[in-house]
Amino acid sequence: MSVLVNKNTRVIVQGITGHQGAFHAGEMLKFGTKLVGGTSPGKGGTMFQNDVPIFDSVADAMSQNPDATMISVAAPFVRDAAFEAIDQGIKIVYILTEHVPFHDTMEIVHEASHRGITVLGPNGPGITVPGQCKIGIMPNQIFRNGDVAVASRSGTLTYEIVYSITHAGFGESVVIGLGGDPVVGLTFVDVLKMFEKDEATKKIVLVGEIGGNNEERAAEYIKAHVSKKVVAYITGRSAPPGKRMGHAGAIIEKGVGTAESKIKAFESAGVPVAEYPVNVPDLLK
Repeated sequence: MSVLVNKNTRVIVQGITGHQGAFHAGEMLKFGTKLVGGTSPGKGGTMFQNDVPIFDSVADAMSQNPDATMISVAAPFVRDAAFEAIDQGIKIVYILTEHVPFHDTMEIVHEASHRGITVLGPNGPGITVPGQCKIGIMPNQIFRNGDVAVASRSGTLTYEIVYSITHAGFGESVVIGLGGDPVVGLTFVDVLKMFEKDEATKKIVLVGEIGGNNEERAAEYIKAHVSKKVVAYITGRSAPPGKRMGHAGAIIEKGVGTAESKIKAFESAGVPVAEYPVNVPDLLK
């Protein structure tokens, strides 16, 4: 059993001929992902790296029976691309693109939830199950098979913490990037439900950041429903109120969403919080 994706997950890339889409599609192939097609309007009938067919639309790409899609198109076109995938019933829609208009994301998440479709992102690094499947932009070389599930609101920080986990002799069962925007498809509570049920996962790492109440809600859920060991890290401890720190969702307003409130919530739920990313493996031991 694995979370959301596995070695049999069939993936397409919307925007596969763009700079980002092409590079990361190539890395996904190297990882072993079953990349079965891509879309690029006007380039249907051509091939990506000689053996991945390119189609003009998602409707045409459905001939490949995809289970998941990675959307790598310019922000103004993400809504149309996502609805193309949703209308075709693709079960996992991962949006790599950042700066997606707020209301577009709200419409995408709302429609997907009504149809039982999982949205990852926007503005996140995707999902990786070591040895099986990677959809997104996480570096191939940092992973190792193991029993630690990681969920993170930060992209680059995810890589640092996963590398630390791997370097310490642990390994990962799944790594999920939630995305750094104010509205995203999955929350910590959503993935905690998956991790708790996943037989391959024995320990959980949550990487949070300032802004919103995602972490506080996760802490309450952990108290009531999670039996596995959970540790955390919160970034943005020194952020001044009202200033955006990297992500659109990482902003403190009127004292809500501070690092202190998140750390206090986790500690009250019995979740130790690392002072630095490199300390996360110590808490797992």
